Amino acid sequence: MTKPMKILIVEDDINDCNNFINCIKKRDDFELVAVTDSDVDALKYVKLKHPEGIVLDLELNNSKSGSTNSLEFLSNLKKLNLSYEPIVIVTTHVYSKKTYEILHREGVDLILYKDHPKYSCDNVLNNFLMYRNVSSDNQPKTISEEIEDNENKISDLINHELDLIGVTSKLKGRKYIHDAILYLIENENSNINVIQYLTKIHKKSGNTITNGIQNAIIHAWRVSSIEDLETYYTAKVNYETGVPTPMEFIYYYVDKIKKLI
Repeated sequence: MTKPMKILIVEDDINDCNNFINCIKKRDDFELVAVTDSDVDALKYVKLKHPEGIVLDLELNNSKSGSTNSLEFLSNLKKLNLSYEPIVIVTTHVYSKKTYEILHREGVDLILYKDHPKYSCDNVLNNFLMYRNVSSDNQPKTISEEIEDNENKISDLINHELDLIGVTSKLKGRKYIHDAILYLIENENSNINVIQYLTKIHKKSGNTITNGIQNAIIHAWRVSSIEDLETYYTAKVNYETGVPTPMEFIYYYVDKIKKLI
């Protein structure tokens, strides 16, 4: 069974608010997460409740706080950098082609004219379901999905950085380096030594893993140009050895990837 669609109502007309509340109570396909007349509070509810749909009144003239129109809310909504895109339906008494064009440029999915004879709360809600069915990928992600997406993002960044300096995927130490950097970024407060962690998941001795990492580093310093190494690996390298140690190398990229995330 499909989960009820979480809806946030941003409306300053008390009668319209009550109509939506009563309408949603009679249906089992929607869950009302909040009702507010403030665009400022609405942003807080979006961050906290992750509504899949937002009913947004264009004019918030009776709002106790925030802006008197919803354009600022729409621009601030983009700045939240959500992991999903909520479906936004604007309701308004305004009938203006220019205004509607601006709203659509700001990412509004649909504009419903309140004075239209067929306008109703049920009609608004039914449109949410229509948009939900044609854009199922827009649904909020679960916590586990968000964690997986974040891990994939970090993994891609690590692989890209290693490619830049010639630590190729053919090297055995490449996987050890990748997993070490990923582990240290995701487990800053762990008491487990990173080499111990690698020996556990790869079923190899500490010496084998350390040698694999060192050999991958040495390979990169042999095959890559000085220009590439100086551009993409900016930490100081021991003058006597000419290459970084495994831990120097790993922690350099831990710090670098953190800044890129």
